[in-house]
Amino acid sequence: MPISPAARPEAAPAARPETAPAARPAVPTPPGPRTRPVAAPRPARHTRPDRAPAPPVTPLLAVSGGQLVAAPRSAPTSAARRRGRPSSNPYLRLLATPGARAFTAGNLIARLPMGMLSVSAVIMIAGSRGSYALAGAVTATGLAATAVVAPFTARLVDRFGQARVAVPATALAVLGSLALVLCVHHDAPAWTLFAAYAATATTPNTGGMSRARWAHLHRGDPAALHTANSFEQAADELCFMLGPVLAAALCGALFPEAGTLVGAVLLMTGVLIFAAQRATEPPVTPRTRTVASPLRTPGMPALLAVFLATGAVFGAMEVVSIAHAGGAILALQAAGSCAAGLLYGSLRPARNARLRLLLCLAAMTALMSLPLLAAAASAALPVLALCLLLAGAATAPTMVTGMTLVQRATRPEQLNEGMTLAVTALLGGVAAGAAAGGWLVEHGGTASGYAAPMSAAALALVIAAAGGGYDRWRRA
Repeated sequence: MPISPAARPEAAPAARPETAPAARPAVPTPPGPRTRPVAAPRPARHTRPDRAPAPPVTPLLAVSGGQLVAAPRSAPTSAARRRGRPSSNPYLRLLATPGARAFTAGNLIARLPMGMLSVSAVIMIAGSRGSYALAGAVTATGLAATAVVAPFTARLVDRFGQARVAVPATALAVLGSLALVLCVHHDAPAWTLFAAYAATATTPNTGGMSRARWAHLHRGDPAALHTANSFEQAADELCFMLGPVLAAALCGALFPEAGTLVGAVLLMTGVLIFAAQRATEPPVTPRTRTVASPLRTPGMPALLAVFLATGAVFGAMEVVSIAHAGGAILALQAAGSCAAGLLYGSLRPARNARLRLLLCLAAMTALMSLPLLAAAASAALPVLALCLLLAGAATAPTMVTGMTLVQRATRPEQLNEGMTLAVTALLGGVAAGAAAGGWLVEHGGTASGYAAPMSAAALALVIAAAGGGYDRWRRA
């Protein structure tokens, strides 16, 4: 009969059966050949200076070699506990998303030239041709061309993907910037300046593409999406605050074409880095039928009208502030908006986004009255600067809430097109507000000019309230 391994002589000697214990002890015994009692260990008099005493832990009981032994349970270290604990900062949690830092870095590089190229073009054209009127007309033509072309570029991005469309569209825009430099440098006819700068209208909306990635990564998480939209708005404010300063410094320190050349290189580099991050790119949804334009989505026309009026706030404030105290003071408004956007993104948003938009527009209308009061009272420049800083604090929360509503109102496969339409409406409002602010400054002075941004903010509030009432009536 075969013998099991547990009954072999090696496991239990048969020569001296009388010495074998009748039963295993129920308590652990020290390992080793001897079974005599062992005295309790004395406390150590000297401890190693490089090893801190371990906290008492509950022993883990295990069976080894047929005996019950105690093994200490390893306690997690504080570093391990810190690694496993999520950060309390919502922006650190946002950037901890896999792939988020890479596409954010590329997007910031590509977005910085948005505040550089128009200022660089004005400095370059006015310096070589001696005409600010020609420079302004060329940049205005480029803005109008962008308003027409950008929605079609965004529609192609939605249909074929960000990487497949953004890279060639950016390459065409960069060629337009280089053509503008050559035309200015070689004293080409004036119409060539308009044609070259109009070619830059194919520049993709990098901010919209970045927001589309956040919406794809955090779909179903309104709090994370609120933080992402606030981060993107703060990035917009930062780029539009640093871009003109960098452009003026490059054109003044090097040569007039330096700002345009550096901006074109940064734009192409940033888009290439952004497009290379394919893991975070939203997937292209195949369309089996013709999808209506986002303009026909319920609630979208009212939202675009709000963006149009909000853009008028920005355009009028820019022109009037430059006429009153110079362009450097505008950085305070952008700084206030950037700080308010970051603070707004760290707060938990209210569920009713339309009510949030009304509150933000009401706050913007109230704060936009501060520069008007300061200019009417002929206050000192530091007082006006403080008023502009406070006035900018309401713009970022308004833009963040508006973009959130655009994302909710737009179909997922048309997200880039919907947000580009919002940006297009914003640019149209900037142009209209700049024209209105300039007319008021010329005919009534800067004190009257500051009434334009406050009136535009009040108009946006009325449109938002009327649009919400119409939606409720239509649902009923």
